[in-house]
Amino acid sequence: MRVLLRADASAAIGAGHVARMVAYAERAVARGWEVAFSGGVENAEWLAAQFDELGVSRVPFDPEGFDAVIVDHYGLGDLRKEVNAAGALLVSIEDDVFGRRPADIVVDSGFAPAPRPDDGSDLLLRGIAYAPLRDVVRRTHRKPSGPPTHVTVVLGGGAEWATTVGLLLRALRDTELPFVADAFVRGEPSLPSLLPGQTIRLSPPSPALLEVMATTDVAVSASGVTFVELCCLGVPTAAVQLVDNQETGYRAALDLGLAVGLGHADTLDLASVTSTLRALLSDADLRGSLSATASSTVDGLGVDRVLDQLESRTGSVRDSPYR
Repeated sequence: MRVLLRADASAAIGAGHVARMVAYAERAVARGWEVAFSGGVENAEWLAAQFDELGVSRVPFDPEGFDAVIVDHYGLGDLRKEVNAAGALLVSIEDDVFGRRPADIVVDSGFAPAPRPDDGSDLLLRGIAYAPLRDVVRRTHRKPSGPPTHVTVVLGGGAEWATTVGLLLRALRDTELPFVADAFVRGEPSLPSLLPGQTIRLSPPSPALLEVMATTDVAVSASGVTFVELCCLGVPTAAVQLVDNQETGYRAALDLGLAVGLGHADTLDLASVTSTLRALLSDADLRGSLSATASSTVDGLGVDRVLDQLESRTGSVRDSPYR
């Protein structure tokens, strides 16, 4: 099997799409498949370095010569005709309506995908069972480090979220509880004056994030790819909806008891956020419930489930109406 992965990362869109492609690359390479990647990796260089470690080549986008093309991109349109005409199957990763396009295999790994109109796609793989998680996440065993409570704050990879991070750090201070907080953010968020027993450490997103999450008692996270990783690790999390494409996942996470909600980044209320974080930091039973529910919901085997289906359909593109 020869597989081409297509995704982009940037300060505006974050690194989540590339993180998911790394997960696909790892499992495909483990099967002995030949894998290539096409796309920009600005703001996700530390993730993209794993392509090099895996022997994944970087190439311009051209489906010729590949058996399958896996696309995780909101900004690209209908690619099925082009991909099928080149003799490849198209696997399209979507998040509700974002990134939606007709494909041979459609994957929506949301917690509760909404009904989807029939657009001629052949196979729909939907639900959190298909969530792509990197091997290093699946192999990590969480060992909470408190007391004091260890908090990790991670909101996307873009510097534009520095203001939101600053508000969250003020809310943590206002809980008046002791904690050690690691905040992963680009840019320079405003740091509050702290009370005795409170510590905040700032650093940019990096491979160290996972190691830190493994010792985390409480996380404050956007409702994207990192949140799914936190669920797999069983980290009790306060979730923030950063952008519109996270709304469905954010609401479903709260409904399923996977996280407590802080609201949309544009309308965060300091007093409300402080109250929610104080409850999460002080209530061991709440943390235990969130941890158990999250870790039992996300098992980390999503990529292999998708690749099993892809492998079983190799060659079926010959019958495509676009061929």
